[in-house]
Amino acid sequence: MAPEKCSEIKADIIELEIMPDHVHLLMEVDPQYGINRAVRSIKGYTSFTLRKEFKELTTRLPTLWTNSYFVSTVGGAPLAAIKQYIENQKTSERKKKNNDV
Repeated sequence: MAPEKCSEIKADIIELEIMPDHVHLLMEVDPQYGINRAVRSIKGYTSFTLRKEFKELTTRLPTLWTNSYFVSTVGGAPLAAIKQYIENQKTSERKKKNNDV
C-alpha cells in the first residue's frame, strides 16, 4: 500500500501476506482514527487502484472486497511471533493444497 495512504489513515503496515482469497495484514492504527475506518480505507484504496490498473476488473466483478473482515489485537504477544505467523501463511496454504491432491 502506498506510504502516503498509510500516512493519511494514520496506520503503519508491519506485515502483509496476500492469499488466494484473503489478506493477512498486521498493522498499527491510531486509536483516534479507528480500525473500522482504516480497513474501509484500505479496501477502498486497493479496489480503486487495482481497477484503475486492470480495466477488466471494472466489468467482471461488482466488487473486489466483501464488507466483512476479522480483527484481532496482538496484546502482549511478541510482534516477531505475529510477523512469523503471517509470513508462514503462504507456506501452510501450499502444503495444504499439495496434501489435498
